[in-house]
Order: sequence, then C-alpha cells, then structure tokens
Amino acid sequence: MITKSNDTDIYYSIEARERYESKVKGSRFIATASPANSKWEAMAFIDTIKAEFFDATHNTWAYRIGYDGLEYRSSDDGEPSGSAGKPILFAIQKHDLTDIVVVVTRYFGGTKLGIGPLARAYADAASGVLNLCSKKPVFRTITLKIFCTYEDYQTVKKLVIRDSIDFKESFQDAIEIVADIPISKSENFAIDIQNQTSGRAGTVIINN
Repeated sequence: MITKSNDTDIYYSIEARERYESKVKGSRFIATASPANSKWEAMAFIDTIKAEFFDATHNTWAYRIGYDGLEYRSSDDGEPSGSAGKPILFAIQKHDLTDIVVVVTRYFGGTKLGIGPLARAYADAASGVLNLCSKKPVFRTITLKIFCTYEDYQTVKKLVIRDSIDFKESFQDAIEIVADIPISKSENFAIDIQNQTSGRAGTVIINN
C-alpha cells in the first residue's frame, strides 16, 4: 500500500542490478549498477565486480547512500585523478539516485583517450547503465505500534489506511497495529489517534 507523501518522505534508488557496455577507441567500458543500502553493501558489491573482472585494466566506482546522498565515495582505481570516479558519481547525482553503487570496468584497447575524453567515456557508461535502471521509491518512515480496543478499531483503522505505507495487525485481548508512517505525517497521526478515540488508543515509536 502506497499513500501520498511529502517530498521529504521519499527518495529514489533502483529496483535491481543492471549492466551496460560501450566501446571507445578500442577500450571496453562495462558499467554495472546495483542497489546498496549501506556503504558496506556497496563495498561488498564492488569486491564482487572486481572478482568477476579480475583481469580488467581498471574497476572504477562510486556509491551514494542515504536520503540526502551525503554519504558517498568514489575511486579512479589507477586512472588519472578525477577522470573516472567523479564522473560516475556525477552521473548518479544527475539521475537523482541514492542507495546505489556503480562500477565501471575498463579493458584498455591500446589507445590513450586523454583526460577529457576519458572522463566522458566513464560518465557515458555510468549514464548508460542508469538509463536502464528502473527507479524504486524509498519511503522515510517511523514505525509506530498502535494499541486500541475493539470498540475503536474501525476509527483507528481508517487513520492507519489514510497515512501508513504498510501495516500489520494483531488481534488479542486488545488490538495492536504496527504501521510504517511517513515522517512528515507521524506527529499528526499520533495526535489524531488520541483525539479521535478520546485518549483510549495510543502510539509508541518502535523504530525511526
């Protein structure tokens, strides 16, 4: 279930791994993109690509993590400084993606490209694979546990359906609902739960 969310509640990653290949003056550029939820996941993916293309001239890369994309890193892997990692990172930023890692593998074809053309080749390869990727929305939520009586269930359920990205219900002596609420809606949601049940129902933050 997806509800309308404030722009501050959502950012975009990619659905799945993709690969794109291009050639420039005999050199092969193989770009591989993958979702990555952390820098450790990104580095593990980079190691996987390095193992796959162990005989490549270079395995250059960049990753960008988090809602604001401020956790990032890039590597030229032996190419001239700024000619590979940064162009890959700029391509990721241009596509407005995060929680993502891109590795561009190069097999040297015998002709040196020069700094400018080399940077363009890496940027084009990164953009090529990103154009193949399907964007995936990532919601910034707070997980709340809602307690209510059977008497208030329908009232509470309407609020949960209105605001949550996802929820699960547990029916025992009382009802417990665990719901993922967009950050921008969480405070008003908790207030509405209390007000519309005259304080009989309440919420507890279990993850943020």
